[in-house]
Amino acid sequence: MPYTIEDLTERDIAKTIDHSLLRPELDDAFVEDGCRLAAEYHVASVCVRPADVVRARSILEGTDVAVGTTIGFPHGNHRTSIKVAEARHALDDGATELDMVIQIGALKSGRDADVQADIEAVVDVAHAAGAIVKVIFENAYLTDEEKIRACHLTEAAGGDFVKTSTGFASGGATHDDLRLMRANTSPHIQVKAAGGVRTLDALIDVMNLGVTRIGATATKTIIDDFRARKAGLAPVGSASSSSGEQAGTY
Repeated sequence: MPYTIEDLTERDIAKTIDHSLLRPELDDAFVEDGCRLAAEYHVASVCVRPADVVRARSILEGTDVAVGTTIGFPHGNHRTSIKVAEARHALDDGATELDMVIQIGALKSGRDADVQADIEAVVDVAHAAGAIVKVIFENAYLTDEEKIRACHLTEAAGGDFVKTSTGFASGGATHDDLRLMRANTSPHIQVKAAGGVRTLDALIDVMNLGVTRIGATATKTIIDDFRARKAGLAPVGSASSSSGEQAGTY
């Protein structure tokens, strides 16, 4: 049976959201407000820029919100040794979730062994520290055949999630891609949708495709809408640009 609002609790919705604070122009106050919003709404995690991990950890320590950050972001074509160094720094700073971008050019060139080794190197460091890794494909640049190979390589490398996008390419999560990714990974591999999931209805739609996390900037709007509908009120308006929410496609 598909999920409906009647079936879901606020916690079900909130714990599907990674609140995204990644745009390059965000100042310290915006990031801090975003972390406080994430704590207020009890989301799964914040996803902050690497330089913001210590700040996020200090605000979120003692809450039920994890601190996540990015590795090899947004283009993916860093040397593996640099990704591993980024991962180690992030873990030392307090991150427990890492969203890494694959070596997109290597995948498109058919160098699958290199792609798998790159993912595996980050996964090994993360898992040794008790952290998880979400592997970003950036599907806007890939064919379906390449997306399927990326699914298989992520699973072989021990990744915890397959993820559609960074939110900074020309396209984000599509239903076709989410179906493809869910169909080509084992049940223990989770699926994260990023890019374009901005409303409660859109979130429930992707949950019904097997998604367990989304990257969101419209966190407040989504959860306030859920509260309003549960209370029998009209849906709330469009996403705000204040209180730690940002315009954008992530």
